[in-house]
Amino acid sequence: MTLVDEYFMAEALREARKGLYSTHPNPRVGCVIARDGTVVARGYHAFAGGPHAEIKALRALPEGDARGATVYVTLEPCAHQGRTPPCADALVRARPQRVVVAMQDPNPQVAGRGIERLRAAGIEVSVGVLEAEARRLNAGFIKRMEQGLPWLRIKMAMSLDGRTALKNGLSQWITGPDARRDVQFLRARSSAVLSTARTVIDDDAALTVRLGADALDQQTPPRQPLRVILDAHAELTGSERLFEQSGDLLLVYAEGQTPTEALRERVRILPLPVDAEGRFDLRLLMQALADREINEIHSECGKTLAGALLRAGLADELQLYLAPSLLGDAARGAFDLGEIRIMSDRLSLDILEMRVIGQDIRITAQPN
Repeated sequence: MTLVDEYFMAEALREARKGLYSTHPNPRVGCVIARDGTVVARGYHAFAGGPHAEIKALRALPEGDARGATVYVTLEPCAHQGRTPPCADALVRARPQRVVVAMQDPNPQVAGRGIERLRAAGIEVSVGVLEAEARRLNAGFIKRMEQGLPWLRIKMAMSLDGRTALKNGLSQWITGPDARRDVQFLRARSSAVLSTARTVIDDDAALTVRLGADALDQQTPPRQPLRVILDAHAELTGSERLFEQSGDLLLVYAEGQTPTEALRERVRILPLPVDAEGRFDLRLLMQALADREINEIHSECGKTLAGALLRAGLADELQLYLAPSLLGDAARGAFDLGEIRIMSDRLSLDILEMRVIGQDIRITAQPN
């Protein structure tokens, strides 16, 4: 790996990020083609079923001629027939001198086969350039392929004393407009938004993306993530604002419950078992969502579900928005983790980033 390779791979990653909000359920992939120290073509994967990054970059060259060039791509070229033909075959026909790959594709249908095909054709292949950055960009896709689970993010807005709502449930608005707009970008990049019927009712939540194409720097309207609502006690009636918005809804019911006919006609239903206290098996839920090609889940919920996700070891990331205010001891807390009696049992976090968003502070953390 050379500094030149890192430079051009960084350009390929910049291309890949253009598909941040639109590629679901596919990974975000970028490609640049360089010759004589200059980028001569670029491409990125924009949406499932559309041309892959390598194909778009090759099409940007005269007659797709990549002879003598180096191709930089953020994910191993595919070697199987999916919605589109194999990219590895297209690269073999284009005959570049070298292909540099950030990371091997974790998809079992690829998993090194694309690299092998290129090498078998006599093309030099280097793997692992800026791999950590490439993995971060597709954390959800990678986790689903490697573990059969989606990447789960918990978003929480709270006061500086860790309170998310007043005792009576009022929580609008703890954070300012800039922080609330920032959350929209987190929703937009997600495959699904997860919440509970109680949160939907208390906040009159719609859980949709309310940004336009311009804000997302894309030509197409924003993709609405699947909204997944846990409703173990069948509290939702269908009259809530949630049902007035565009986008798909999946209501998760306790096995044995029967939703009303009106709801069955409007939304998808997922029955899951519950324990004696009416709690869902959250790992089973995550597996069911992964089976539906959900890569990345954005959770906006209360302390009960947030704490349960953390206790189950299912949370990969926390996005905590801290407002410059205090709500006092009577207000509601952020995470129900049960009683922790000794400090060694506390849940430790790794702080990845702290950023000022308007009047608030956003902390990005991961459970340690």
